[in-house]
Amino acid sequence: MTDRRDRPEQAAPAVVNPWEFLRDYTTARIALGRAGSSLPTNRHLDFQLAHARARDAVQSELDMATLAGDISALGYETLRLHSAAPDRATYLQRPDLGRRLDEASHRLLDHNERAGGTAFIVADGLSALAVQRHAPAMLEAILSRLDPKAWSVAPIALVEQGRVAISDEIGALLGAELAVILIGERPGLSSPDSLGIYLTYGPQVGNTDADRNCISNIRAAGLSYPEAAHRLHHLMTSARRLGLSGVTLKDDSDALVEPAEASRLRRNFLVDEQ
Repeated sequence: MTDRRDRPEQAAPAVVNPWEFLRDYTTARIALGRAGSSLPTNRHLDFQLAHARARDAVQSELDMATLAGDISALGYETLRLHSAAPDRATYLQRPDLGRRLDEASHRLLDHNERAGGTAFIVADGLSALAVQRHAPAMLEAILSRLDPKAWSVAPIALVEQGRVAISDEIGALLGAELAVILIGERPGLSSPDSLGIYLTYGPQVGNTDADRNCISNIRAAGLSYPEAAHRLHHLMTSARRLGLSGVTLKDDSDALVEPAEASRLRRNFLVDEQ
């Protein structure tokens, strides 16, 4: 009689999830199927690849020289700044240091002419990949919508190892009415390059997240540059008119765009991406 332990193991057949067709409509990790009590090999390898990409995005460093060149090509002056977190490891372990400028950057802005108007800030955040890939094009999309007679724009601040709240200190030192920060969002398993935008009226140290408005998931598989620029321009206009931002400022920009126009913006974005 043959002992069961001597028999060759048979691989569990992969079972296709009946909802797999929904994967054509989303990048979310759904309907993965199974092999025994685990995932099929290809789905498991996809997960490992996505996890590696997310880790790379968090650990990656921003190429400041290239970013500054891309933004300068739009015709805007840039300021290179650094948070109080001296390196990536410290930045990840000490979020508080990423919210404040280091002494050299503080002195630079303290001696800089108070520009007023709107301060645009670009910070690496938790995905330098997102900033490198999307920030210049996103800036171009929003700046092209601003009437120079109605909007004054301060030199664009580029911040290494920065978090969202650093926009308060920068905006205050520049004497800005509005602070808009473009920052790399925390990577997900299907979105290592997602860009976020945060708007604050009356930036000052001590503001909380309740004082900001957020536009999230700007990337090829998410919100397009034209759509994000439309929302941001609406929020900026409303914030300045009402003198506030955050939870008391509602984003009703969708009501201002006809469905056909929204489809056109999205279609043009996808063509540009290709």
